[in-house]
Amino acid sequence: MYLADSRSTDSRATRPAAVPDPRPGRRPAAVPGTVLALGAVSLVTDVSSEMVTAVLPLYVVAGLGLSPLGFGFLDGVNNGVGALVRLAGGHLADRGGRRHKTVAGLGYGLSAVCKPLLLLAHTLPVLGAVLAVDRTGKGLRTAPRDAMISLATAPERRGRAFGVHRAMDTTGALLGPLVAFAVLRATVDGYDAVFVVSGCVAALGVLLLVLFVPHRITPGPVGEPTPAGPAAAPPTLREALGLLRRRPGRRLTGCAALLGLTTVSDAFLYLLLQRAGDLPAHLFPLLPLGTAAVFLLLAVPLGALADRVGRRRLFLAGHGVLLLAYGLVLSPWHGAPAVAAVLLLHGTFYAATDGVLAAATAAAVPARNQGAGQALVGTGQALARFVCSLAFGAAWSLWGGQRALAVTAAALAVAAVTVSFLLRPADEVPA
Repeated sequence: MYLADSRSTDSRATRPAAVPDPRPGRRPAAVPGTVLALGAVSLVTDVSSEMVTAVLPLYVVAGLGLSPLGFGFLDGVNNGVGALVRLAGGHLADRGGRRHKTVAGLGYGLSAVCKPLLLLAHTLPVLGAVLAVDRTGKGLRTAPRDAMISLATAPERRGRAFGVHRAMDTTGALLGPLVAFAVLRATVDGYDAVFVVSGCVAALGVLLLVLFVPHRITPGPVGEPTPAGPAAAPPTLREALGLLRRRPGRRLTGCAALLGLTTVSDAFLYLLLQRAGDLPAHLFPLLPLGTAAVFLLLAVPLGALADRVGRRRLFLAGHGVLLLAYGLVLSPWHGAPAVAAVLLLHGTFYAATDGVLAAATAAAVPARNQGAGQALVGTGQALARFVCSLAFGAAWSLWGGQRALAVTAAALAVAAVTVSFLLRPADEVPA
């Protein structure tokens, strides 16, 4: 299946690959095999990443004794450093004859190498450096991966395709904390064991990418054939940055960044829930499971819904759900039911925004710039969340977690109202 996909670049360069060859008696697949292969890679990689993410807050705050401000710095590194190389990764993938797999593989490999290095990170500078390299790998791989999904899928099915990918990705996010929980309970030096197992699982993800994802994917948007031969000059960096001059891309990037400025990181939200509910430390890695389970259940149906009602509308609605989650954390309602309700809303937020934003981005940029387009929007959002992490960590240190969240919730409400006036459903198709 995948070998056939990889041979479809030269002889069919002028026809849309997202429209499958007509075969009597057969219906086209709702989700291409390339998307399923990338979903499997993301599933395994997320098991590795979420093992570390699940224990990192307690490892930093309780194990290393850092302050919330120090953790805010590290969390900002997680969200921000990858953004600095995301544009480079997307542009290199587009420029290299759409060799998105090569650039994505480099990113996956870099992150896999960093997991065992966490064994040596016992101070803030060293830990920050290792996380920076790990996020560099994530920044390199994210845009090429999403570009491959966009190019392999018909435009009218991209919401569903990204939903399927994110559901598989979230299955890994669901399993990762479970594995971390089991390792912590079964070993004496639990954190070190988590980092070792995480590195082994990450290496498996790289192997799956090499074996099952095709090297080249022909663009799929209908009505937008790709030039063939010498006339098809590679995209330039100036052309990639020029995507911001296109009204759809500029609006989408600005709105994603504005909402990202008021999106508290998962780690801070889980710390607030753990303290409000007075949960034992060994149960902390289980908190992300609630978010991941809801995300897994809703990613595909909400992705398909976005194809019908508009991806930008659903993206904004997802942030409204996040605002409700903030309100519950700030309310006097505590205990297990309150924690479950917050995690339900948190997972719904991700299902309505993560893959939906990538699908909206695919509709706002040309096929030859899919990698750079995904990187531009993702970079804007990631940098905004980097700023939010630093600001929230500082506000927590000064005012306390609850007051810091109240200020953030008010800012999110203002941002959501502003974005509702800026988003235009008509911009879903490139002008």
